[in-house]
Amino acid sequence: MAHRLKTEKDFRYIEVGEGTPIIVLHGLMGGLSNFESVTKHFSAIGYKVIIPELPIYTMSLLKTNVKSFAKYLHEFIEFKGFDDVILLGNSLGGHIGLYYTKQYPKKVKALIITGSSGLYESAMGGGYTKRSDYEVIKKKAQDVFYDPEVATKEIVDEVYETVNDRNKLIKTLAIAKSAIRHNMAKDLPKMKTPTCIIWGKNDSVTPPDVAEEFNELLPDSELFWIDKCGHAAMMEHPDEFNKILESWLKKRNF
Repeated sequence: MAHRLKTEKDFRYIEVGEGTPIIVLHGLMGGLSNFESVTKHFSAIGYKVIIPELPIYTMSLLKTNVKSFAKYLHEFIEFKGFDDVILLGNSLGGHIGLYYTKQYPKKVKALIITGSSGLYESAMGGGYTKRSDYEVIKKKAQDVFYDPEVATKEIVDEVYETVNDRNKLIKTLAIAKSAIRHNMAKDLPKMKTPTCIIWGKNDSVTPPDVAEEFNELLPDSELFWIDKCGHAAMMEHPDEFNKILESWLKKRNF
């Protein structure tokens, strides 16, 4: 991503555009560049897009969990002086967004989740026993997408490096356990924040019935499908993702 990372206090983040803040929350192995299209599109139409670098691998092991990441997000929002934000999260980022919204509902005017954990964790952190085998890791990275070509060498290399770094692997597994522990099925019916659910019809990490369950449990949600699309809709079908989200935000006057 061409945008410069700002470093202030204990935070590193990208900030582009002016207007209503959209805070983007990346996933477990998802870099900030996964949201390049979202950043470019929404910063050009009246939104301030902010992507904080979440401390996934820098927190102590005891604090490597969904609750601590939500606390970190709260500290970041307070630091920036925001009162009314839109949260957009993919995978683990969606889970952090949901947990934060449960804790601080008055701070969040809208929530967007895509391929979010929080109800079902199948492949998060699992299946890395043959982690030294590059081809095995390549296949796992490709399985995240409907079109395996989306998993560029750069993406595969990053996943390979992560799972072969003992410290990062231990923390990846800790996060996976935390995601299961922080299942949100009982919380969702009490969460009245307007929520846009955008899901890949071919998501094998968080399958389509997970999206349907989110939609059933959340009181004020709408579900949108993207066909021929896996776990990271904003990467695999960026134009369609942006179109759905822009239309929803306009309809809801956000």
